[in-house]
Amino acid sequence: MSTNNLTVEQVDDSPMFHMEEEPHHAPGTLLGFWIYLMSDCLIFAILFATRAVLAPNYAGAPLPIEVFDIPLILVSTFCLLFSSITYGFAVLQMQMNKLDGTLLWLGVTWLLGATFIGIELYEFSHLIHVGASPQSSASWSSFFALVGTHGLHVFFGLVWMIVLIVQAKKYGLTVANQRRLFCLSMFWHFLDLIWIGVFSMVYLTGVV
Repeated sequence: MSTNNLTVEQVDDSPMFHMEEEPHHAPGTLLGFWIYLMSDCLIFAILFATRAVLAPNYAGAPLPIEVFDIPLILVSTFCLLFSSITYGFAVLQMQMNKLDGTLLWLGVTWLLGATFIGIELYEFSHLIHVGASPQSSASWSSFFALVGTHGLHVFFGLVWMIVLIVQAKKYGLTVANQRRLFCLSMFWHFLDLIWIGVFSMVYLTGVV
């Protein structure tokens, strides 16, 4: 009887620990994001392969050399590539814990990315107007699939950037926000690398 009472007292007197906030494991988050990027690589690899197979099949539709506006595409390319540099400046400001500088360079990056999307939408509209629509041939279908998928990724990256700008303004450069900004940095640089492949394979080979 006394032994049972003693046991109850020991249980009652045992220390209790409460966690105020659930821990976030940064290495696990980054690993998961790397896995996502690898899956995205597979998607773009399939689209690149499809483009390589279907590129010669124009079926009477306009040829790329007839409809591509290379100077305009160069402008959009420079906008996207420079946006990668400006995002790098944002990361440097973040590492120095300078909120205003981080937000400034994120804003510049967003404007460059939005300019890229605007030019791409104009290009799509122009191509469809001159008869190079996704329905006109297998070649143009593969073109819109590849370039459009990349454009959607850039668009969602811009939405993600707006969300992070709002969170950084509200909560500051917390550890969680810095991790999110770093994940977006990897995503943004990944899109730049993919675009270099798109520009080389689709636009340059299309006009040579």
